[in-house]
Amino acid sequence: MGNEPLKAISPGRRAWMRRGLALGGAAVLGTNVAARAVAATTAEAWPTGPIRLVVPFPPGGSVDTVARTLGPQLQAQLGQPVVIENRPGASSVMGAQHVKQSKPDGYTILLNASLQVANPVLLATATYDPLKDFVSITEIGAQPQLVVVRADGPYKTMADLVDDARKHPRHVTWAIAAFGAAGHLACALVNVQAKVDMPIIPYKGGGPALMDVMGGHVSAQIEPMASAYPHVQAGKLRALAVTSAQRLASLPDVPTVAESGFPGFDMPSWYGLWAPAGTPRAIVDKLYAETAEALKAPPVAERLAAISFIPMGTSPETFARYSASELEKYRDLIQKAHIKADA
Repeated sequence: MGNEPLKAISPGRRAWMRRGLALGGAAVLGTNVAARAVAATTAEAWPTGPIRLVVPFPPGGSVDTVARTLGPQLQAQLGQPVVIENRPGASSVMGAQHVKQSKPDGYTILLNASLQVANPVLLATATYDPLKDFVSITEIGAQPQLVVVRADGPYKTMADLVDDARKHPRHVTWAIAAFGAAGHLACALVNVQAKVDMPIIPYKGGGPALMDVMGGHVSAQIEPMASAYPHVQAGKLRALAVTSAQRLASLPDVPTVAESGFPGFDMPSWYGLWAPAGTPRAIVDKLYAETAEALKAPPVAERLAAISFIPMGTSPETFARYSASELEKYRDLIQKAHIKADA
């Protein structure tokens, strides 16, 4: 009988069914209104406890540096502890998976770089969907990367590095913070465009990789300003080039990679905040607004400016669209450059 058209049912039965449908619709509407009211109340009260800001890398790298610059200001604004939780492993996949599986209540947030969207294209272990399994909160900003070598080493220019790599295939090596990171993609592009065979050696973060470059165990690295620049300032690393389209005011004598024989080369590193899918929109909006405000606070703005970091603080919608476009860009780049996780 459930498949009968209404006109084939007796008038009395039809009236009863219509009344039932109306009452059912009202009940559903009432349930939705109540659910929205509960969500709004929850978001209005949020946060009532500590917030875990998950960094999927060890301390010392660029993602960790950005988190520790932003965290204290967010804590001051929100009135609750913002705890930086380092969960390194598998090129940030372990930390991302942890956040994906966390309760979507606004108390577990992921701060990651562009490899958050590149990893699923590159790594079989990255089983998450960056667009469906996470809610985009905001793009924090972007910064150039530096091509760095040991300060007392033999390389003074990109040409020196590339020439030595051509003379000694597989002897000159790259260190990378993680597979899929902006530094990894930049190193792979240099290899392809220069037609050199420089093995790419992955680390569990930018910090450990930089230590090995300084120690002479690896020849070179392309690493974001946040983690590389302090070592250049300290005289432990030499910057051969910058990956931005223009030179930096803080390093006016350091040429761009494009100026060093790679026309059109432009590979920044960008950073964002994500929450588990299902996080209430009101909480996402509050996190976005608070982060945008924090980026303008003098202590944060000054620290970021010192590393040529360009703050963004874009809306969740804008960041979601940007992430989707970056995913397609990285997919195309990885395929054309034949970048592999076992490079």
